[in-house]
Amino acid sequence: MLKYVGKRLVYMVGVFFIVSIIMFILFNNTPGDRALNQVQSLRGKVSDEQFQVRYQAARDKLGLDDPIPVRYIKWMGNLLQGDFGYSTFYKNDVIDVIGEPLKNTVIINIFATIVALGITIPLGIFCAVKKFSKFDNAVQVLTIVGYSVPIYIIGLVLIYFFSVQLGWFPISGMNSPNFQGSGFAAFMDRLYYLALPVIVMTVASLGGMTRYVRAAMIDALRMDYIRTARAKGLKEKVVIYSHAWRNALLSVVTLIISWFMSVFMGSIVVEQIFQLNGIGQMYYKGLMNQDFDVALAIQMLYCVITLISNLVTDLSYGLVDPRVRIDK
Repeated sequence: MLKYVGKRLVYMVGVFFIVSIIMFILFNNTPGDRALNQVQSLRGKVSDEQFQVRYQAARDKLGLDDPIPVRYIKWMGNLLQGDFGYSTFYKNDVIDVIGEPLKNTVIINIFATIVALGITIPLGIFCAVKKFSKFDNAVQVLTIVGYSVPIYIIGLVLIYFFSVQLGWFPISGMNSPNFQGSGFAAFMDRLYYLALPVIVMTVASLGGMTRYVRAAMIDALRMDYIRTARAKGLKEKVVIYSHAWRNALLSVVTLIISWFMSVFMGSIVVEQIFQLNGIGQMYYKGLMNQDFDVALAIQMLYCVITLISNLVTDLSYGLVDPRVRIDK
């Protein structure tokens, strides 16, 4: 086990550096002048000579005159020391800028993931047990519709019904303007504003996961060991949850773990629709405003999360099914 994990960690480090090189080159070859964007507001307020001095100082600070390999080494050296760079858009260090949006994204995605899994797993199992029944057919139609409709359409429809027509939830924002109250009251106010985004993310994810769990359970229920278990006189609940579901879980565990690991990844579409201060919207703003230190930091965060998710998924196979060996 330890030998396998050690090999995977070496592999993850190699992939991390390869991805960092590719992303750094892509971001630094994007058309535009970051230094000019940083001092553009000074044009017309100072003389041309002073503007040129400010512009050159900005280029020196950003290291734009250095060769790309030199800039990459400096950036990676700072990154490994915990210095993610300076945000030219937010005028602050990146490490200080991404803290609050990352926390908001984690809160939103934890609620959405728990609710979605709490619905899709029992629903998928029930549909597999009652396959081709009227209820199963109705669920399959709804899941196809939900799977096919883009998330921004779902968001707009739910905003129209729950916010415009019924007035149950606010349309955008993270909390009430000028809110004054205790910690618990502030938390409940935050949950009130996040309720509709969580509903949108949950509804958008129901279709695919439900169908996946149903298909995995149907395959498991067809196996010979299920017929043997039933022939022994075991209760149907024991057959379904102790035998069929455990074996179906092997193919579903990848999606389940990826969902839990995605709590650190923001939904750019949802955060843009509801104007949430999350990591997805920050990534979008970083790209649109050529704030590449922010965009690179978030991109490398995504890379690390993906690598860790793959490792955890592989290790979980041995826990779900002892027949799977993970020591080689």
